[in-house]
Amino acid sequence: MAAERDVTAWRPRVPGVMEVFHAHFTEYAYPMHVHEAWTLLIVDDGAVRYDLDRHEHGTPHDTVSLLPPHVPHNGSPATPHGFRKRVLYLDGSRLGADLIGPAVDSPDLRDPVLRLRVGQLHTALARPGDELEADSRLTLIGDRLRAHLRPGAGADPPRRDPALARRLRELLDERVVQGLTLDEAAALLHAHRAHLVRAFSTAYGIAPHQYLMSRRVGRARRLLLDGRPPGEVAALTGFYDQSHLTRHFRRLVGVPPRRYARAAGRRGSPEPAGPDVHPTSRPDPASRQTTST
Repeated sequence: MAAERDVTAWRPRVPGVMEVFHAHFTEYAYPMHVHEAWTLLIVDDGAVRYDLDRHEHGTPHDTVSLLPPHVPHNGSPATPHGFRKRVLYLDGSRLGADLIGPAVDSPDLRDPVLRLRVGQLHTALARPGDELEADSRLTLIGDRLRAHLRPGAGADPPRRDPALARRLRELLDERVVQGLTLDEAAALLHAHRAHLVRAFSTAYGIAPHQYLMSRRVGRARRLLLDGRPPGEVAALTGFYDQSHLTRHFRRLVGVPPRRYARAAGRRGSPEPAGPDVHPTSRPDPASRQTTST
């Protein structure tokens, strides 16, 4: 008989992600089955034993497993207390059919950095309003997976592209409230999504989603100083809801919005909140260029 706890599933608003599935199974064993999607699996507790293409595999804690579409596999607990897993089902826009063979041969990837990034991606996917972060993380994860499965034929090595970074920053500045997806940015700037993220991060020392949230928090600070309530401020600055504002505001300012507004109000004539960019962002290197690259 199956025993299960904390089973959740949802479809996030991130291109290429068909489903997110989190579960804790103690006795359940999956029969042989197939998926139409790529299965990206991490196990947080316990381990899973499974057969893929008639070969047995396992999922220790430091492993990321990538099961290709349309290839039969099963799954069962490899420890007495079962397993707790987090799974992403990805469509073919993220990983191509050319990777199916290599994934069948080597489905379990021991890569601590990749494992950490997949966990961070799940955290972002669980938070409404953080789709740009999730999309950025998934884009770089896809590149790392391709590098594992096609050594020597993966993504181009990172290169500086300050002109492209500046153009992406300008787009983000224009769309602080309405937001911007990586697909939209890639289409407008005629660049690959992964190159956009890397070029921006290299130029400014901050990822595009971090920059966007910093700009939103900066606007929120000014509106709070004007006496606007946090719920209204969240709507005016592009946050999903007040809790979304509070999470990012607390992380960047150190206190929640209400406490910030109260502290400012006690001073009578508050000083300006300062620039609405992240303190770790770097000067625009493109502004020092005489020619673009």
